[in-house]
Amino acid sequence: MSTYLITGIAGFIGSSLARAALAQGGQVRGMDNLSTGKKENLSEILSRIDFRQADLLALAATHDACRGVDYVFHEAAIPSVPKSVLDPLGSNQANVDATVNLLVAARDAKVKRVVYAASSAAYGDTPTLPKREDMPPNPISPYAVGKLAGEYYMTSFYRCYGLETVSLRYFNIFGPRQDPTSPYSGVLAKFITQMLQGEQPTIFGDGAQSRDFTYVDNVVDANLRACQAPAAEVAGKVFNIATARRVDLNETFRALKKIIGYPGDVKYAPERAGDVKHSLADLTQAEKHLGYRPKVDFEEGLRRTIEWYRGNS
Repeated sequence: MSTYLITGIAGFIGSSLARAALAQGGQVRGMDNLSTGKKENLSEILSRIDFRQADLLALAATHDACRGVDYVFHEAAIPSVPKSVLDPLGSNQANVDATVNLLVAARDAKVKRVVYAASSAAYGDTPTLPKREDMPPNPISPYAVGKLAGEYYMTSFYRCYGLETVSLRYFNIFGPRQDPTSPYSGVLAKFITQMLQGEQPTIFGDGAQSRDFTYVDNVVDANLRACQAPAAEVAGKVFNIATARRVDLNETFRALKKIIGYPGDVKYAPERAGDVKHSLADLTQAEKHLGYRPKVDFEEGLRRTIEWYRGNS
């Protein structure tokens, strides 16, 4: 039986990982400072996990959390481009300093492997599509720079200390338990809850910008695969996790409008600094080395997410 440490466990991805690890018979320990996560995301499993309200910047607490752990899922971050533009120092502390602390603690505890939530933001706004892992990174926002720095630290700790690490570049994750009221949330959580309440959603820009929207269950599957894949194939490396399909925001609004039955229209506002125009993943490496293929497509993911928000409004 494996023991997992999940950082950011009270977030919507971390809490989904916790449920999956428990379902596989694993033991789960979680760290979260609750700055963006919510304890209620863990309500029905809280008694089955070792939950620690602590900050990764507290090195002693992080060392203690890593003791006796087999695998670490590092999900903790401030996942916001606009926030990082407003507060680059705070973003760097949460996304870079905290990551280095975790790696030091995992190395000292002799953890088997750390799986890191990297970001497609590392690619920036280069026009080449789809994005491949061997493309030169071109981050725009401080958030993107911080997440890319985390990747480099992951690879460095493998090369320097032999700590096995895998970085998964997430592309626009959505699904149940994503907080629509948070300034850090993705567009789908906001759109869905607004439209369910009869409120008009806002697109920043002209809506032609496109995203490789990825349902959270696909990400959970990729993380579990990243724990078990042969070290010779994955350790110290980076993999795209997405669906290999892009949908623009205007099309996304129309799909949501149809499923929800929303009668209104969308409004437009000026585009935001640091936002990327288009994202689309090449999944060749993830398929080859992780055996990863998306199980839930965009439309099915939308239906599941809308159903969850309807039942938990």
